[in-house]
Amino acid sequence: MSTSEAAVRERLTRALQERGEEIADRWVELQMEQALLDTDIGEAELREEADALIEALVPGLQSGTPVDRVVTSSPGLHEAVVGLSLRRARAGATPTATSLAVLALKEALLKAVQRDTRDAEELFASAVFMNRLLDVAGALSFETYVEGREEIIRRQSQQLMEQSTPVVRLWRQVLAVPLIGTLDTARTQVVMENLLQAIQDHEALVAIVDITGVPTVDTAVAQHLMQTVNAVRLMGADCVISGVRPSIAQTIAQLGIDLSTILTRGTLADALAAAIKLIDGPGPDGDEGDGR
Repeated sequence: MSTSEAAVRERLTRALQERGEEIADRWVELQMEQALLDTDIGEAELREEADALIEALVPGLQSGTPVDRVVTSSPGLHEAVVGLSLRRARAGATPTATSLAVLALKEALLKAVQRDTRDAEELFASAVFMNRLLDVAGALSFETYVEGREEIIRRQSQQLMEQSTPVVRLWRQVLAVPLIGTLDTARTQVVMENLLQAIQDHEALVAIVDITGVPTVDTAVAQHLMQTVNAVRLMGADCVISGVRPSIAQTIAQLGIDLSTILTRGTLADALAAAIKLIDGPGPDGDEGDGR
């Protein structure tokens, strides 16, 4: 580390220690003045973020780590930037606004440094150092935001899939799962997990998979259905597929998909009747049991 850089670090550290509250206030003001937030994050939360980041900057600067690695190498500073970015992501701020909010700290810091020196060279060296330091923080905040939003989207998609594939108890020991939309690999996994757990919880003997809401059935969809049926059978239950419309039956036949080992019905009502018969068997006169 050069003598000039050491002097800059000392100057910035002193400003942060002596004027931390002033820097935090100015940083919050800048974010609000520049309309860098399009969320419901309040001034109190902004101040809390500012205090955490400014407090973490001091040991980062004192560590002697090269300026380009201060943010990523200092645990407290890294955590402060990541935490700020994730909160903004959850609040719905844009990644650009989040990065600009972090970069606005430069102006607040430089104003604090100006109170200690008016020397042009010292101010220029401080500004260059702060740019290198906080540009990394801005990039980290952008990257963290994007990753955080992707995780939020994945979690919401998972929740949506779970909610869109409910398992319904239709009768004693008879469950049904109505499918709506495309049946892909991820959704098949959710369907199987929910259905198998429900079979265990309700001690079900028959599971009805209703595909009335599935627009088309191709080879991939048929394979997913077969996987579900096989998983249900491994649980010791029978499986009935309902909602096989004429167009779907024709497509399945044209594709040469063999569903001959699976009990299929055209409607959910027919499938329920077949399920009750599977459970109770025919009555003494050949009629279905009462299913009670």
